[in-house]
Amino acid sequence: MSPVDAAWYHMDGPVNLAIVTSIMFTKTPLDFHKVRKIYERRLLAFDRFHQRVVETGFPIATPQWEDMPNFDIDQHMHHIVLPAPRDEAALKTMITDIASTPLDREQPLWQVHVIDGVGGGSALITRYHHCIADGTGMRTVIYKLFDEKPRSRGRQQAQVDQASPEQSRSGLLKPAFDAIERAARRAVATANAAIAMVTHPQQVLDKAALVLGGAGMLVGELVKWPDPQSPLKGDFGIRKNVAWSKPVAIEDVKAIGARSGAKVNDVLVAAMTGALRLYLKRRGVDVNHTTVRAMVPVDLRPPERYGELGNEFGLVVLELAVASSRAAQRLAVTKARMDALKRSPEPLAMRFLFEVFGRGPKALEDVANYIFGSKTSVVMTNVVGPGQMLYLAGVPIDRMIFWVPHPGKQLGMGISILSYRGMASLAVIADAHLVPDPEAITDQFEREFEAMMRAMKGHGAKSLTKKPSLPKPGARKTSVAKSRTQGASARAMAHKRARSAPAASRKISS
Repeated sequence: MSPVDAAWYHMDGPVNLAIVTSIMFTKTPLDFHKVRKIYERRLLAFDRFHQRVVETGFPIATPQWEDMPNFDIDQHMHHIVLPAPRDEAALKTMITDIASTPLDREQPLWQVHVIDGVGGGSALITRYHHCIADGTGMRTVIYKLFDEKPRSRGRQQAQVDQASPEQSRSGLLKPAFDAIERAARRAVATANAAIAMVTHPQQVLDKAALVLGGAGMLVGELVKWPDPQSPLKGDFGIRKNVAWSKPVAIEDVKAIGARSGAKVNDVLVAAMTGALRLYLKRRGVDVNHTTVRAMVPVDLRPPERYGELGNEFGLVVLELAVASSRAAQRLAVTKARMDALKRSPEPLAMRFLFEVFGRGPKALEDVANYIFGSKTSVVMTNVVGPGQMLYLAGVPIDRMIFWVPHPGKQLGMGISILSYRGMASLAVIADAHLVPDPEAITDQFEREFEAMMRAMKGHGAKSLTKKPSLPKPGARKTSVAKSRTQGASARAMAHKRARSAPAASRKISS
């Protein structure tokens, strides 16, 4: 297992699960037996889905991949029915139960639940441990499992296999901050060559010292300014709560951002920040004098490693504009801070830290997680999914949502934004004790977005009223002649009034 993957494996704990959970909705019921056959044929083509993790070595045991003896896919594929009354509340309860359950570490670290009776169709819940892959790595898995046409496979798979690295970035889990990635990837191409030469702990420490020296100022700032305590931070248990918003149209997001030059990510993050601001305010936080920082993943995968599993990303810390009281101001501040991150060396520095911690014992990583976790309050990711409909066993997938894990000992919430077929949804997973009502955040996100839409339309209407009305075709000559006649009559009347007025009045008026 690579050091970065090992770091994510060690990040998991009894209550701080490093597990990605997703759900896909279909309006037509799924055939479980067909789905099982597809997973058996396509998913198991990836070794890591029939391998478990064992820790071996001396003096420091390190995680290794090992083929699972007598692997049985039925240990991972589950077929259940949504209990009565089969509404959204029942579905949330079921997802909460599933998301709160650790994966069996004696087995390969993934599972799938096909749920019948969801809105006349089905839901498919997938869970996998983050040590298997990051979002970009899972893109290959997604396009192995799902089809772009109901009954087409060979041609579509050939297109995926032959896709260039840049084309592959338009897959399911393309990270949010493209400009940051491009800058960081150029640097990491050289750094990877140096890391490949590291073969024992002392050299790792030397390399870590070099990296920390180059980014010392950045890391120093993180150490100096921890996020204050809030309902989003603190000790938590294994029970999770989930919520998700109604989808919003990407074209509407673009329209909101067009007036200020804001990108899609800027608008969505600003709307989410507005929702967090109101939520924290209602929980008694002085939102005008606090900070809420989000830990955000940034893809650093080099082109030659596209199509492989594993983790190849760094992290940046984004300070959310919760202190801004107006939506327009939140959007402006969000855009400015995201633009600043595009010039930051932070993703590369954090990626090297993962390299260091992944080569050490879990106790070392626990200390590091505590230190860096204190600087932020939430994990946040914003990813772009397929623009076209995907199919599973011939059934169209109507909607996709996923929940990012929030591992560590203090971060009580993960926030995800995923787009699919031109629509974006916000999803929240949170500790049930710290955030018992995550739906309050997703509901407010919807209201924030609606308010931004109304403001955008209001500005558009105001600008239109300032424009002079154009004459109807063929009416120009008539309008000009009428204007001249009216002007001449007005001048004659003014001259007549001036002649009959007293001398004093004529002097003043002149």
